[in-house]
Amino acid sequence: MKWEDFRRSDNVEDRRGQGGGFGGGGMRRGGLGIGGIIVVGLIAWATGINPALLMGGAEILFGGGSPTQQTSTPTGQQGAPSDQLGKFAATVLAQTEDVWTPIFKQMGRNYDKPGMVLFSGYTRSACGSAQSAMGPFYCPLDQKVYLDLSFFQEMKQRFNAPGDFAAAYVIAHEVGHHVENQMGLLPKVQERQRQVSKAEANELSVRVELMADCLAGVWANHANTQWKILEAGDVEEALNAASAIGDDRLQKQSQGYVVPDSFTHGTSAQRTQWFTRGLKSGDMNQCNSFQGAI
Repeated sequence: MKWEDFRRSDNVEDRRGQGGGFGGGGMRRGGLGIGGIIVVGLIAWATGINPALLMGGAEILFGGGSPTQQTSTPTGQQGAPSDQLGKFAATVLAQTEDVWTPIFKQMGRNYDKPGMVLFSGYTRSACGSAQSAMGPFYCPLDQKVYLDLSFFQEMKQRFNAPGDFAAAYVIAHEVGHHVENQMGLLPKVQERQRQVSKAEANELSVRVELMADCLAGVWANHANTQWKILEAGDVEEALNAASAIGDDRLQKQSQGYVVPDSFTHGTSAQRTQWFTRGLKSGDMNQCNSFQGAI
């Protein structure tokens, strides 16, 4: 993936090295994460407990109320980081800004750019505590993406999903949740989840995640059209990453069998399918995962 010569976003807060903040909020609430399904991985599926419940409950995955014992969130250095990984994350964030701003303008809307918080170990968000084990996630309560860059090494080593474009897909997926939030989808899903069964609430979560995968593909389409960022093997990297974190594959690896009603992110096939749909079409209207079967 070509990225070194492009602008970097200033909407980045670098809290790495602060080593504080775990005490505020206890359990993460309201956060949407591509790595969230990995958070409790072996423990959750070995016991048959839905990971969504361990992260605060399916009914509050989408910003349902403030966490208990919330304290003020720490602040870090503002602006684009100077290290290689930090530069990469800030560059991808900038590209999402430059893709989604004109798309929203065409719809007659303003795109409020999300923030990105880089941290190491743990920190605080408006959705509660953020820990490396949670993986990257988006908090709709403060409209920020939280990212411990060590997750990309984890993708490479534990899930055999290396590559810079795979990492870019992760960031673009989290920004996809911000796009969903900007469109008013997340509050509607939250309200509906409160009215249905656990299995139905999980299915709604899957649809939200698959839409974010598709929106990540839309970003990739537009970014490549404008800046020719894709190199040989990049698309395969992203598809491999999407497949590696499918609910069915992770459950199979952790407990030897799958429980479809507990899926919260989608199967490997679904995740690759929806990313590909966005990548090929470049049209966010093709990303409505709430119509028909998934």
